[in-house]
Amino acid sequence: MIAAPERSARLVEALGLVACDDDAQCDASTARLKETATLWPVVLSVLLVTSLGTAGTLALWHEPVGLATALGVAMTGLGLAAWAVLALPAAQDMAPHQRILSLAGLAAALGIVLSLQLDLSPTLPTGPLRVTGFVLGFGSIVLTAIALHPVRAASLVFAVSLALMVPFAGGTGLAAAAALLLAALLVAGVCRIAMRDQQRLGAQEDQERERQLATRLVREYESHGTGWFWQTDRAGCLNYVSAKVARELAALGTAPMGQRLVDVFRVDSSMAETERTLTFHLSSRTSFSDYSVRPAFETAADRWWSISGRPMLDDLGRFQGFIGFGSDLTEKRRSEAEITRLALFDSLTGLANRQRLRLSLDQALSTAQGPHTTTALFLLDLDRFKVVNDTLGHQCGDELLKQVAQRLQRTVGDAGLVGRLGGDEFQVVLPREGNREQLGTLAQQIITALSQPFFIAGSSLSIGCSVGIAIAPEHGHDSETLIRNADLALYAAKADGRGVSRFFREEMLAGAQKRKRLEDDLRSALGDDEFHLVYQPVVSTRDQRIVGYEALLRWEHPTRGAVSPADFIPVAEECGMIEAIGEWVLRTACAEAANWPANVRIAVNVSAIQFANPALPAIVTSALATSGIGADRLELEITESVFVNDDASSNQMFKTLKGIGVRLALDDFGTGYSSLGYLRKAPFDKIKIDQSFVRGAIQAGNRNAAIIKAIVTLADTLGMETTAEGVEQQDEIKLISDLGCSHIQGFVYGRPARAADVRAQLDSGGSGAGGATPVGHRVSRANRATVLRSARLEIGGETGEVRIRNLSATGVMIDGVDFPEEAVGVEVRIELVENELFPATIRWISEGRAGLEFTRHFDMERLSQAPSRVIRRAS
Repeated sequence: MIAAPERSARLVEALGLVACDDDAQCDASTARLKETATLWPVVLSVLLVTSLGTAGTLALWHEPVGLATALGVAMTGLGLAAWAVLALPAAQDMAPHQRILSLAGLAAALGIVLSLQLDLSPTLPTGPLRVTGFVLGFGSIVLTAIALHPVRAASLVFAVSLALMVPFAGGTGLAAAAALLLAALLVAGVCRIAMRDQQRLGAQEDQERERQLATRLVREYESHGTGWFWQTDRAGCLNYVSAKVARELAALGTAPMGQRLVDVFRVDSSMAETERTLTFHLSSRTSFSDYSVRPAFETAADRWWSISGRPMLDDLGRFQGFIGFGSDLTEKRRSEAEITRLALFDSLTGLANRQRLRLSLDQALSTAQGPHTTTALFLLDLDRFKVVNDTLGHQCGDELLKQVAQRLQRTVGDAGLVGRLGGDEFQVVLPREGNREQLGTLAQQIITALSQPFFIAGSSLSIGCSVGIAIAPEHGHDSETLIRNADLALYAAKADGRGVSRFFREEMLAGAQKRKRLEDDLRSALGDDEFHLVYQPVVSTRDQRIVGYEALLRWEHPTRGAVSPADFIPVAEECGMIEAIGEWVLRTACAEAANWPANVRIAVNVSAIQFANPALPAIVTSALATSGIGADRLELEITESVFVNDDASSNQMFKTLKGIGVRLALDDFGTGYSSLGYLRKAPFDKIKIDQSFVRGAIQAGNRNAAIIKAIVTLADTLGMETTAEGVEQQDEIKLISDLGCSHIQGFVYGRPARAADVRAQLDSGGSGAGGATPVGHRVSRANRATVLRSARLEIGGETGEVRIRNLSATGVMIDGVDFPEEAVGVEVRIELVENELFPATIRWISEGRAGLEFTRHFDMERLSQAPSRVIRRAS
């Protein structure tokens, strides 16, 4: 036996009260509500007539009308409530499924009321009025059901028909029971259907909200973001493009709608394979992603996009076109271009930077260029740029570098790539160029162009440049070797007086390797006690007595022997050891001077690097305290190079050193910057006149004597002592004294001696009086040496062998030459010391011999280090 709940459920299902599974029917609910609202006044009239008819019939047959009236009022009230749900403005804010749920409840209530009215029907006689009442009541229920669902309307019609058949059959009790049962089934079915409607409509409203939200987000993304969307038809023609891109394309000259995708956009020319692939994807209907495109027409601005796409298929798998999205690449491309520019170009001058120069040089040297291809490399260094930068400021220096870059570009032109390595260093890469004559001409054109005055901020500035040249493959097959050799050539150009160009030669590498070995040995020399000091006397011209000594550093190498200070002092400054060596010299000199008489001073050289060290006063104070000598016995000799950075720190250093009590001497006056301005500020006690003014001063017609007199007069005016350096002949002593110099220093009073010999020299003058006795030549003439050996001579880019006869500090006589008379005045280079070439000028030619004048004085002491094949005889 089937249980009652299950049987009821089956009955409801059989009646079709659980229909409405078709989403399309539910989608029309809102439209039906509007239609029902227009018909509802008719339903209200039917309900009102039904109520009045039932009450009037009962009154006609003398039946009680109270219940019938109440039921009529209830039906009318329910109808008015349904009309309010359908028509009143306040109800329009309700969701459709909420309004349908309300109407479903009202229809169920109407069914119950109608059942009660049917229950009264057996008491009424059969007739037209009764039938009319039932039909009108039945019609009101049907109209309400139609507002909800067609299937639901059929179910209600069937249920009401059953309810009508029972009372007409004549069974009053059975009719009431059937009416109540049908009413209950009707209420249950309608509520269940309303719940289904509410759920489906709620889900549809959620989907609609999500769709609207997605639409808003897409529009927002298209309007304010970098992304956009596109779509094509089956033929590949665009039928949708985001509005902002469509407007931009239209402004650039083309309307994208209706045009083929490949006619609107073209792929980056650097990705030709990708362009073919894009066409392939469109024809083969396959997906693609992240293709860089730009407008296809030539007049388009610099605009770039990235697009991706996939084919669209319908439910049957049929191709409908392509759909995709894109993003703006313009700013990314610009950023990448700026990054590339910063990575490969110098930000100040716009020239190629170090990285791009290296890439270009590597490419020029690559084997792909051919095994016999030559490439030249220029390294340039500006002369006197640091002075401009320090005196006029970095802004002026930057402007000068910009103008230098422009001149370099104009001079080199298309012959090569010009770049800046940093600071005032430039480089030129010249692919497929190896002709020495043409390279030399170009280098000279560069030097000439950069030697012309520059006009910056109303000032005229003059600088110059030196050029080092290396050629591949002769001077190296790879970038590292070529750059190194060009740098060595530049070093040689600067050593030869600047403002010149030099090609790399193998002996330059040998010299650099020698300097490197010297640097390595220098780092261990201090710890191995290979240094010692010698002292050169400083003699007073007033009483011919020694008033002090200058401490001179000497290096006795265990295998090389004596190494000249001219060789290792610059190396010590370059490798950063000069401060440690300088401190050792200071402490050692003070300690050895402590054994001398209290009236004898000690002079110590201080380099510009030491002077710039803020710890120098503390080091000086410590050396004095450790040795026990008075501060007034220590004299610090400072060269003019300390005034390159003439700033507040320099002034403070002078003030601090004078506060300690030491004496200050300006060394090598006249050979550096020779600015009188710093003499006004720096508290010097002495000016040391450079030996270049002393040499030749005794000769008739020489202007050096006048220069010495002017320096002495300046020093006397400023209250400073003067020392003439490099005095070697006895007749120069009287000249220096007559010119007013207060002190003399030089070989005329003997060679520099060790500390023990100094003590003996001081005691030799009688009871430590320290008298000085001249030992130099009596008559001044150039110190010559007769040298019999062959030497290498370089002239006009060619090298040959000559014989050296006589050698002095100022020149050399050679023979075994065949120079034409017009060679007089030609610049040459001659090997005086092994592997070192010195610049000189041909001054005379006679019978296979020639006289050369050196560009700078040659240190005759270096002959002591020459090979045994050199025979030296003083004359």
